[in-house]
Amino acid sequence: MSDTLYLSLWYPNLRLAALPDKMTAALGTFAAHGGEAGVYSATVWPVSWKESPVFQHVYGGGERGAEPRQAVEAAMELLHEDYAYEFQIGWNLWELERDEAGPLRQAQGRLSTSPSPSLRSGSGSAQDDKPLMRWARGPRLVRVTGYGPLFDEGTYEQDGHIRIDFGDDEAFLEVDADLDAFSARHIEENVRQLVELTSALEKGSGATARVLWSELGESLAQRLAARLGMGN
Repeated sequence: MSDTLYLSLWYPNLRLAALPDKMTAALGTFAAHGGEAGVYSATVWPVSWKESPVFQHVYGGGERGAEPRQAVEAAMELLHEDYAYEFQIGWNLWELERDEAGPLRQAQGRLSTSPSPSLRSGSGSAQDDKPLMRWARGPRLVRVTGYGPLFDEGTYEQDGHIRIDFGDDEAFLEVDADLDAFSARHIEENVRQLVELTSALEKGSGATARVLWSELGESLAQRLAARLGMGN
């Protein structure tokens, strides 16, 4: 069963006025660690996730994406303590696909105003030596959200001043793949990229605490160890 993977970042004595700079630093980190340089979309949520957005702008992916500072300045022009500021950006990972004759799901990405985890999209390919199966490297949508201190009854205390939603963790486990050397190499690359990105996000934005966690409460490290054990 796949799980949703998050990274939470906290900052000591963070003032709301400093949040845009932290968001800009976090979004700018992706380009150096397998991500896109431009922001896909920006959405501002008032009070709680149950409310309708008060601001939304879709820039598009690739070259159409907005420079992080530009997107942050537009969305966070008026800061409110009970608002959440959500940005979507692309992050490239290896993911397992099958040709049309195979049953394995094709990953698709979409821009969304829903706070639920984003689905993924893939492009490019690396052909496996097994029929009907291939590894493809392409962008999934990642949500980077900054919380005002009063949004959703102070959700930042649990979720972080900034929360990064990576979507499901299948790219780091791929339970449908035969765990041969070829597949293990792609999974290892994804995990290494995740570790490097989370460390860079902490350092680049000046966070003093970070937690990588999952929606179901299971440790990715423990799941990965179990997955590798299955291949022995």
